Order: sequence, then C-alpha cells, then structure tokens
Amino acid sequence: MRALITTIVGTLAPASAFAATSNLSADNSGMFVWVFLGFCALIVVAQVVPAVLLLTGMVKGVVSVVKEELAPVTSKNS
Repeated sequence: MRALITTIVGTLAPASAFAATSNLSADNSGMFVWVFLGFCALIVVAQVVPAVLLLTGMVKGVVSVVKEELAPVTSKNS
C-alpha cells in the first residue's frame, strides 16, 4: 500500500507543477478541468476492466461447451 501511495504522489506532484507552469492550453482550461477529465477516464477504465473479465469468462464457457459437443462419445461397453 505504501508503494502505491508513493507511486501516485510521485506521479501527481511533477504533473501538477508542470500543469501550473505550462501555458500550452489554448482553451484556458484550468487544473480542475483536467482533474475532472482524468476522473472521468478513471471511471471508464473501472468499467472496462470488469467488462473484459466478463467477456473472457463467456468466451471460455462457450469454448468448453463446444469442446464437449465435439469430443468423441465413448461407450462403456467397448
């Protein structure tokens, strides 16, 4: 947990200093706009991860059913 906090602080500290000093935005959007857009991106990523996991599980289920149907039927009398 400490490593995660250190990573987040280490990433955000230089980014906020850069955003405060740079004059690259032509639309005059402030720091709060970028924080809001980053939060929106975080929500989208948080929704995509479970969707990918669900899709992977569904594909595995379909593949296992198809394998069972295509497997040769063995009889107990032989």
